[in-house]
Amino acid sequence: MSSYTVTRNALIPAPATELFALVNNFHEWTKWSPWETVDPNMDRTYSGSQSGVGAKYAWSGNSKAGSGNMEIVKVSEPDSISIRLEFTKPFKAVNPTVFTFTPEGSGTRVTWTMTGESKGIAKIFALFMNMDKMVGKDFEKGLAQLAQATAAK
Repeated sequence: MSSYTVTRNALIPAPATELFALVNNFHEWTKWSPWETVDPNMDRTYSGSQSGVGAKYAWSGNSKAGSGNMEIVKVSEPDSISIRLEFTKPFKAVNPTVFTFTPEGSGTRVTWTMTGESKGIAKIFALFMNMDKMVGKDFEKGLAQLAQATAAK
């Protein structure tokens, strides 16, 4: 079994509270998530709390979007949000994910980190694909779109 960490950060010219609100509510992810445009017909289901601990989001889409679910499991407003991310297709995996929001100058340093372990068929896949290279570009795109979403307000 091999483990991996994917992390990216960006300095966004917006207050931490504003950025925190866009990540702490899964309904807001349509404004910035890099995966929202992968499948325009993707099914989305929201349950649990509206935002914060207990908020849940599930998706099911084409082969590129796959399927899975997320739940916010810990919040320290406006400093961090911990999410339990579970993929069910194309590979089964649970990937703890954390967003941190650190004031820096006139903006906020947002750091997005996902950890995981390659098991079973995913372990074979990991021999050929580097998770950091594969997912890191999506994180970079998402952080750029998060900045755009706050600038649009």
